[in-house]
Amino acid sequence: MVDAGVVPAKKWVRWWCYILGLLLFLTGAFFVVAGGRLLSLGGSAYFLPAGLFIALSGVQIFRRRASGVLIYSAVFIATVIWALADVGLEFWPLVSRLFYLAVLLLLAMLCWPTLRRLSGKPTRCVFFYGASGVIVVCLAATGALMFQPHPTVAFSGQPLPLTPVDALHEQKDWDHYGNNAGGSRFVALDQITRDNVQNLKVAWTYHTGDTPLSPDGNGAEDQQTPLQVGNRVFLCTPHNNVIAIDADSGKELWKTEINAKSSVWMRCRGLAYFDATKPLTQPVAQDASPVPVAQVAPGALCQRRILMNTIDARLIALDAGSGRFCPDFGQNGSVDLKANMGAAADPSYVLTSAPTLAGSTVVVGGRVADNVSTDMPGGVIRGFDVITGAQRWAFDPRASDPNRELAAGESYSRSSPNAWAPMSYDASMNTLFIPMGSSSVDLWGADRTPLDHKYGASVLAVDATTGREKWVFQTVHNDLWDFDLPMQPSLIDFPAKDGGSKPALVIGTKAGQIYVLDRATGQPLTEVKEIPVKAGAIPGEQYSPTQPLSVGMPQIGAQKLSEADMWGATPFDQLMCRIAFKSMRYDGLYTVPDSDISLSFPGSLGGMNWGGMSTDPVNHYIFVNDMRLGLWIQMVKADPASTATNSGGESVNTGMGLVPMKGTPYAVNKNRFMSALGVPCQKPPFGTLSAIEMKTQQIVWQVPVGTVRDTGPLGVKMRLPIPVGLPTLGGTLATQGGLVFIAGTQDYYLRAFDSSTGKEVWKARLPVGSQGGPMSYKSPATGKQYVLISAGGGRQSPDRGDYVIAYALEK
Repeated sequence: MVDAGVVPAKKWVRWWCYILGLLLFLTGAFFVVAGGRLLSLGGSAYFLPAGLFIALSGVQIFRRRASGVLIYSAVFIATVIWALADVGLEFWPLVSRLFYLAVLLLLAMLCWPTLRRLSGKPTRCVFFYGASGVIVVCLAATGALMFQPHPTVAFSGQPLPLTPVDALHEQKDWDHYGNNAGGSRFVALDQITRDNVQNLKVAWTYHTGDTPLSPDGNGAEDQQTPLQVGNRVFLCTPHNNVIAIDADSGKELWKTEINAKSSVWMRCRGLAYFDATKPLTQPVAQDASPVPVAQVAPGALCQRRILMNTIDARLIALDAGSGRFCPDFGQNGSVDLKANMGAAADPSYVLTSAPTLAGSTVVVGGRVADNVSTDMPGGVIRGFDVITGAQRWAFDPRASDPNRELAAGESYSRSSPNAWAPMSYDASMNTLFIPMGSSSVDLWGADRTPLDHKYGASVLAVDATTGREKWVFQTVHNDLWDFDLPMQPSLIDFPAKDGGSKPALVIGTKAGQIYVLDRATGQPLTEVKEIPVKAGAIPGEQYSPTQPLSVGMPQIGAQKLSEADMWGATPFDQLMCRIAFKSMRYDGLYTVPDSDISLSFPGSLGGMNWGGMSTDPVNHYIFVNDMRLGLWIQMVKADPASTATNSGGESVNTGMGLVPMKGTPYAVNKNRFMSALGVPCQKPPFGTLSAIEMKTQQIVWQVPVGTVRDTGPLGVKMRLPIPVGLPTLGGTLATQGGLVFIAGTQDYYLRAFDSSTGKEVWKARLPVGSQGGPMSYKSPATGKQYVLISAGGGRQSPDRGDYVIAYALEK
């Protein structure tokens, strides 16, 4: 029997109600179970009751009752109110909370008239179809806004005027890793400007023949910034092959195949260049040592030479004209950097950053593998004669006299703080500025010495001729987070309040901090506070009661997370990230590892990393790119019977899981703080580009960088240019044409931003991703300005290549 006034349902209506009702019931059930777990952890009280009513609405719609739509509509209205209270008007957090539920609301609204008709009631089609239309418009608008960038700091001032390049100060060569010895990554060239950059086209493409194969960071990666001197561009490849090509055509002039290998971590970030025919700059500072002379016999090979660190621990010198090994340098053009290092088998000691030319001294540090053992090669820094390769000095950070000469058969101190990142040099002071890491192992410091505490995670200034310490400034005390200093310090003239300036260096950290230091003394020029931090319970650990915080400069991506910052592509993974967050101990930036599970944010990748920053000395800006990937950590009592080893590799998921730390009572269990879909658990952006005005020490603009076109959940390419902002690995280039270039994103583009406003004004599709640093030069032969990028493949991308691509203005 059918009740009077009730219309029998058609088959398609029944199935519609079954499917929608089941979908709502399962959504509600998930919210109830997971929301109950979250509530038990002290988290949000929204999900449990919302889940109960969503499940009830699903039951009612399954039964073909119009009341189910009313119940769900009420839940959605309550959800909107909760979402606005939780995150305000932030776009991506609102999308995570509302978009999926709004789609369900649309489906429910569309079936409302039919359900009312089945109950014999007036359909009120106009109202509910009208409401459905509003929902459709809102969903469409949200979808459109997904393809627009949402700056975390929007530009609000007046664009800066372009300042023409003074012909006397126009750049001639890019002859250092960071363009100049001070790591400016700024070119005084303005042929390409923000007004004509849209006409930038590919001028030539060169293939190095060395295609990196590993996409996970353990193997070979192309991370180079090339050099340019005169009409030649000099390249290095992941296996340390060195190539000279013509600056205007990309034609190969010579190639020297080194084919160095390591079991992990194969890359060459850059080269050094020395011209013995040019006069040396002598320092003017009173306390500086003179720069020793550097002469090559007239007519001899290697008047101009290329210097390179290799991944198998050699320092190599090649003739810049022919690529031949320099016979006067070391043994037939090579110096063994494992000498006096003790046991340094591959891959425990690997060199990846470019050597630093400091006057006539070439200086090298070295990467020591993380979290492997307490008995590792030391982090000694060494200076060599640029002509002969003879060692001039060493700085051993774990020795009472760091410059002592070793006795026969003696080795440098083991496991000392190391300097793996690029260094900077000030010729007027003859001073070398060295970014330091921590002693091995990184996450346990109970055996650290007073010298480890002095030099770990610090900027060290030494005399470039003697290696004598001038000053040291520490950015992390007893670093237990792998927050070593990862980038080349940039030398700037820091604007003073009286209108003058002071020679300074600026450096970013993995902890999202930016420090501005007096070059002469190492004292901070912007405020640094010592903040109290909580200790852990690891026996014997030397917890520092305070940690430095650079409050006088913006902190990039280092905000303290809250549950409301948790995010997901859907409410489901957002909810699971909330549970994960509330399940961990988290005290902010300096949450110490312990035997429970704790969260470190930013994680050990940064924050900021080896790509460094670029500067604009004309407008006193610096440009900083970052990544935002949290890391959860748990110290686990070591199993004496375990045979597990760690190769010393490092990538987004390298060494994750249970990682042994030989020689300590603990292993460490760790992983990236990601959702089940492989998306970072905190809200976007996951990578940004920021402009900071040094006169005010304020962020002028901060924009997300990178889209999900070439990546996505579970590693599946979404092929959508949604600019959510992804982790950046690689540096930037600033130009006097009012541009900032960057390619180190997870999608395959070289981009240019207006340095004044942060607006993206140009982008070029690359054949594969890039981790290289863009550079620019003006050809002395044709007068044409080029922008150059090396593209071998992005981190976590399966697509690999061996491209070097030059862009110039189309005629």
